[in-house]
Amino acid sequence: MSALHIRGILLTMYLSSTALSSLHPECEIVFQLEKEERSCLRHITEQSNSSTEGCRPFWDAVACWPQAAVGETVQRSCPDFFSFFRNNTGSVSRNCTREGWSGPFPPYHIACSVDDDIPETQRSYFATVKLIYTVGYSISLVVLAVAVMILLLFRRLRCARNFIHIQLFVTFILKAAAVFIKDATLFSSDDTNHCTLSTFACKASVVFCHYCVMSNFFWLLVEALYLNSLLLSSFYHSPRCLWGFCLLGWGVPVFFTILWIGSRMYFEDTECWDINEDSPYWWIIKGPIVVSIAVNFILFMNIIRILIQKLNPRLIHFNNSSQYRRLTKSTLLLVPLFGTHYMVFNFLPDHFNVNLRLCVELCVGSFQGLLVAILYCFLNQEVQKEVHKQWLRWQERSYAVVSPAAKCSQMDTPF
Repeated sequence: MSALHIRGILLTMYLSSTALSSLHPECEIVFQLEKEERSCLRHITEQSNSSTEGCRPFWDAVACWPQAAVGETVQRSCPDFFSFFRNNTGSVSRNCTREGWSGPFPPYHIACSVDDDIPETQRSYFATVKLIYTVGYSISLVVLAVAVMILLLFRRLRCARNFIHIQLFVTFILKAAAVFIKDATLFSSDDTNHCTLSTFACKASVVFCHYCVMSNFFWLLVEALYLNSLLLSSFYHSPRCLWGFCLLGWGVPVFFTILWIGSRMYFEDTECWDINEDSPYWWIIKGPIVVSIAVNFILFMNIIRILIQKLNPRLIHFNNSSQYRRLTKSTLLLVPLFGTHYMVFNFLPDHFNVNLRLCVELCVGSFQGLLVAILYCFLNQEVQKEVHKQWLRWQERSYAVVSPAAKCSQMDTPF
């Protein structure tokens, strides 16, 4: 196993660890390696005028080896950064031969207790997560785009409720696009050093991603507020009220995003702004999202309470099994709309069970837009009725006949 392979293993192990430090945890090992490499290269430069006999000093991507005479065996302790993973006092040796330096013995992964299985498993897991959320966001993006076109094309579907649905669908589309742009900018090449990458393009992609995510949560909140108002009263939503919803859904995220940009520029302009471990300024973005999820959850529970009251057997005449089926159906339909699954990790630390968090927030979250589009557009009776009417009109124009189904005034739908 080569020293470069060992270095890759160390970086993968550290990237998947949750150790806390004064620097960003993901980058501390990178900075440590770069520091030791600079020190070694400086030493090599100083020794450049010395005798050419024997083996020249060199850096093998993990440790620095000094000049040695032929036949000499040089022993080096495991570098300091190995202590991030194991408490060991191992050492590695090399022989200086007439052909040059020999390979390290014992190998680094044995002498310094580096387990190659853990990084391979982590790499496979992260690759699987990336594949799942890429497929999820791709499908969601296409389906959401079709849903938006349907709600915009049919004039009879233009109402306050569908206006809010369209805004929510757009935020899901922007969120999916932002994820793809961020991945393309930050992770397009395995050679990219994310701890030193600091370009306008990468920072802009991170800012755009944060804004899209925040606006998505706030439009979920708008949906919850609107549904609560419908259940509690027959309140008429005037254009002024819709403008207020737009201000909450689009304007509030703009304010907090600009505030976060200013804070990062003046107080923490490090790397690509994509690492937020232990950053107090991250709460400018995370705080409003946490509050919106909490309020959404409260509204969700209130809607469930109202539904239970409306499904009281003393007020309506059907059996209990039908009552609970309808209540369960209503509840399940509200979960993707309100993003209730985010409550699982909402108030837990960012480093808590990283693998499960990635699965819930990335994999499950990537299909949320698809579920919302299906439940609140394609399974909507009004949408089905208008699409059905348009289909009948097209048949009439194409074949110059009136379909028997056109005589029906209502379309029987299962939802």
